[in-house]
Amino acid sequence: MIQVIRYIKGYLAIRVWGFSPERFMNLCSNHNIFLWDIENHGEYYTMKISLKGFFKLKGITRKTGTRVAVTQRYGLPFLSTRMWRRRIFMLGLLGSLLFWIWMSGFIWAVEIEGNYYVTDDVFQDFFAENGIRVGMKKKDIEIETLEKAIRTEFGIVTWTSARIDGTRLLIQVKENDLISVEENRTSLPEGEGSDLVAGKEGEIISIVTRSGVPKVSAGMTVEKGDVLVEGGVPILNEDGTVRRYDYCAADADIMLRCVYSMRDEIKEKYEDKIYTGREKEYPFFMFGTKKAGIPRFDGYEKWDEVEEKKQLKLFKNYYLPVYIGHDLVREYVTEEKIYTQNEVKQLFEEKIIKFIETLEEKGVQIVEKNVTIDKVSGVWKMKVDFLAVEKTGTPRKTQIVQIQETEPEENPAQE
Repeated sequence: MIQVIRYIKGYLAIRVWGFSPERFMNLCSNHNIFLWDIENHGEYYTMKISLKGFFKLKGITRKTGTRVAVTQRYGLPFLSTRMWRRRIFMLGLLGSLLFWIWMSGFIWAVEIEGNYYVTDDVFQDFFAENGIRVGMKKKDIEIETLEKAIRTEFGIVTWTSARIDGTRLLIQVKENDLISVEENRTSLPEGEGSDLVAGKEGEIISIVTRSGVPKVSAGMTVEKGDVLVEGGVPILNEDGTVRRYDYCAADADIMLRCVYSMRDEIKEKYEDKIYTGREKEYPFFMFGTKKAGIPRFDGYEKWDEVEEKKQLKLFKNYYLPVYIGHDLVREYVTEEKIYTQNEVKQLFEEKIIKFIETLEEKGVQIVEKNVTIDKVSGVWKMKVDFLAVEKTGTPRKTQIVQIQETEPEENPAQE
């Protein structure tokens, strides 16, 4: 604490030499001038003294025949003086600090994590429609509203979390194309039930019902939207008529044999790009959406351009609206070519493999595929039918209307 007070008031390191340095120190003590860190160097002494005490030494040095020289200055008063001498620099530093503080109130990066089926481009379009953009103020973002909007817009998203981390808006999602039965139960209002309906036409292979009333059996053919399991269990009267329904969330494991179709075509003639090997890099600097770079002098007739950029940031999550990068310009010439039959088959096969992988990621098992490839008027056309087995049953609010119970009429007493 004493050191803090000394720093605020200011103090000096001094050198004392002359006729009687010892008497100099005694007179300082008599005049309540405090000295500390005193060291004897033979021909002179070094010590420290407060700024206020230093201005009282004139009479004491005259009486003792000593001389005093300042060797070092410490404390806030001297710092302020140095700052004033460099006021232009300090004003610039202060202005920069205020600028970065102001910049920290905005979002300069929006990142998505955990998405697989819904691409980044789709999310970016959604953000643009909902006013979420780079450069917006942090206070304008309503986190809970944004999370709810994402879950509402994308049914495949079962969980989402949005948070502001530095100058970055980080959105984490989890996707699942199968809604759990437990979630359906908890989302049902009291007094309502849910059916399971077919999401695709096909043939029922097997059905195991856990709750609800099954309306189909193995071997039956169903259309999209048909009820597979009802969420209303009938309670019967003694005469076999329905007295009322007990609502529940229909739950069953239902396997469906169905058909997926794929269509595609490729023109027989195409232009092949042949790169000449000539390429140039043009560095650029971006602030927000403003891009500045050196003029181009490539003279290419046809070229591809690839932009590579990196966003600058301070620390870990303090992103800045500043980018540095370069445009890679590569020259090419075109040559008209014709696909051979083997090349066409290879291209179609690659597309089929990607289509199958997409289905398998959703839990669809491919049992059989039938591929037809024809050439019509210079266009190769492909038709593929996949025989598949998948789990089906999409929850939907039941259409069963509750029956109003009536009390039995009492017969009049017979006399």
